[in-house]
Amino acid sequence: MYTSAVVIVAVGASYAAVPLYRMFCAATGFAGTPKVGTGRFEPERLVAVDGARRIKVHFNADRSEQLPWKFTPQQKFVSVLPGETSLAFYTAKNASDKDIIGIATYNVTPDRIAPYFSKVECFCFEEQRLLAGEEVDMPLLFFIDKDMLDDPACRNVEDVVLSYTFFRARRNEKGHLEPDADEDTIQNSLGFGAYENVPTAQARNATPPSSDSSLSSSSSSSDAKT
Repeated sequence: MYTSAVVIVAVGASYAAVPLYRMFCAATGFAGTPKVGTGRFEPERLVAVDGARRIKVHFNADRSEQLPWKFTPQQKFVSVLPGETSLAFYTAKNASDKDIIGIATYNVTPDRIAPYFSKVECFCFEEQRLLAGEEVDMPLLFFIDKDMLDDPACRNVEDVVLSYTFFRARRNEKGHLEPDADEDTIQNSLGFGAYENVPTAQARNATPPSSDSSLSSSSSSSDAKT
């Protein structure tokens, strides 16, 4: 029985390990990755704060060169109150003659707002399979936690950019799906690109930068719908 328990734990650990970078970022809000999880979704928290300043959420879409998809946001931006849920859509089309599975990574700028940016439902929670020539609408239901109003670092945030990058999926040595890209590319798509002189293996333990320098460039690109 002891041996069986060890095998079960080992198998479970191998599944839980893929992909750790997404799980870590989603759980901590690190590197501009929005938090996910049910603990933040109590009904009393999903109430708009009347009188608060609206925040403009811009949408950006990118894809790797290896993925022959068209991927665009259906709206340039939405304006939301803290605590208010909002629904947005992206469109993805498989422009090839083969069925393809894609995996999306995501991040939010400025980084300091990421711990308060929560997704209730998102196409990025699992891989997406598109048939040859298929076009689909991908929904996103999110809110900005009203606790941001108590954070001095977030009080002056008026614009937020939500960026997605779709990668072609591949099977790793354990048979699990993962983005078909090198680690540096994946980390950049998750917001790690702002960290200078930080070894890849140590990037997840670094202190997030507070600069909004990436906001202006991301905001302008979100207004250009491809």
